[in-house]
Amino acid sequence: MIVSEDPREAIVQVMQALDARGLNRGTSGNVSVRTANGMLVSPSGIVASALLPEQIVAMDGEGTSDANAGRPSSEWRMHLGIYTRRPDVGAIVHCHSRHATTLACANRPIPPIHYMVAVSGGAQVPVAPYATFGTDALADRVVDALDGRMACLMANHGQIALGTSLGMALAIAEEIEEQAAVYCGTLALGGPVLLDAAQMDEVLAMFARYGQTPRAAAPDGGEG
Repeated sequence: MIVSEDPREAIVQVMQALDARGLNRGTSGNVSVRTANGMLVSPSGIVASALLPEQIVAMDGEGTSDANAGRPSSEWRMHLGIYTRRPDVGAIVHCHSRHATTLACANRPIPPIHYMVAVSGGAQVPVAPYATFGTDALADRVVDALDGRMACLMANHGQIALGTSLGMALAIAEEIEEQAAVYCGTLALGGPVLLDAAQMDEVLAMFARYGQTPRAAAPDGGEG
């Protein structure tokens, strides 16, 4: 997917792509991009199909938006907390994809079932402890779970993926959903055969030097 260079248009594109790819439904999920002074974030309560670039909300580093702007996503604290803690992150995608949410509701991390689990930045995809949506408590728990990672599940909620760009964050979110689906499938067959720590360490080392930039191409398949 070619994402627009205009960040407001890009957020609309990615929100609509989440719906089109079955990663999100209704008004759930949210997307943001870091700016020089804070972030741009999707608004609250507008379905992706009706979303317009001018409805994207600009917020400063203190979480303040223009008085004439619409209401930002209820999860703006989570997005802002990640940008504050993680200078390497340029964009965030949060969605309620079915299989990832299924595992999140069971409080099951995604273990090393496949080498592509490493797109999360670790040997497994962890689960951030539950807290009510839109709260500082949830923001803090998700930020902690993402320490050194590019993705995690959110207990009884969904998943969140990070990237240096929106395209990367979307690709990681899509891969996390794929790994969640594979894991759910192996559970139906009696459980997966896991890769061991040494095997995952080797994969993580290869991902660090794969493609044109670190981590850049891994979400697309990891073998090109």
